[in-house]
Amino acid sequence: MAVSLVVTADTHLPKRARDLPHALWAAIEAADLVVHAGDWVDVALLDALESRARGLLAVYGNNDHGPLRERLPEVARAEVGGLRVAVVHETGDAKGRERRCADRFPDTDVLFFGHSHIPWDTTTATGLRLLNPGSPTDRRRQPTGTFLTAVADAGVLSEVVLHPVAR
Repeated sequence: MAVSLVVTADTHLPKRARDLPHALWAAIEAADLVVHAGDWVDVALLDALESRARGLLAVYGNNDHGPLRERLPEVARAEVGGLRVAVVHETGDAKGRERRCADRFPDTDVLFFGHSHIPWDTTTATGLRLLNPGSPTDRRRQPTGTFLTAVADAGVLSEVVLHPVAR
């Protein structure tokens, strides 16, 4: 059965924005599963996603403390649409990322991560796909904020789309 995904990270609410962009909320409400790769900053967003999303797979980031670290793991794993998925906030420098992640997540098909605020989509020599959705609220050196959508079905990740968002 196909599973529609929305992937976000580095939301930094309410530090970088008061709320998520409307387009991201609309995608969240339409998705089967929301993946959040950390740096929420405020537990209120976690509460909101838990009440509005059909499913949530999430981790804490380096800027998350207190209740966020109590309620979320450092690494999350799940089987989604026949894929072995993992979520982590930090993967280290871009240089050597593929090798490090392939070594750390040998039994994973797709690894979602955040931290850099910069979108990333590569596949390692072992077949591990690495995806970073960027940030919808803190674009850093990017032209716009971003988030990802995708579909997981029968062990294949397809329809991977990076969505720009205006602030």
